[in-house]
Amino acid sequence: MKTMFSNNVHTVLALIASRLRTERLARNETQVSFAARLGVSTPTLRRLEQGDAGAQIGHWLTALEVLGHLQDAESILPPRNSLFVTSMEPGIRQRARRQG
Repeated sequence: MKTMFSNNVHTVLALIASRLRTERLARNETQVSFAARLGVSTPTLRRLEQGDAGAQIGHWLTALEVLGHLQDAESILPPRNSLFVTSMEPGIRQRARRQG
């Protein structure tokens, strides 16, 4: 089954891929040496640098870690505040139940 990706997804992937390549080149690393540091094959690194939508998220996260940007991935889907969890936190006054 082939997944269809929107133009927006392809645009963002191309942008991130370009940044990955720029970071690698700024460190004067060849694709072969950088791929070895990531623990992936050179063709897999090429796929990342080309913005291939089929590249595994784990490879992207490893690349971010090697480049010192893994913490940036946490901002992709920040946690939402839950009113239920907030009401259960210590110090939050809960509404008293009416006695019968």
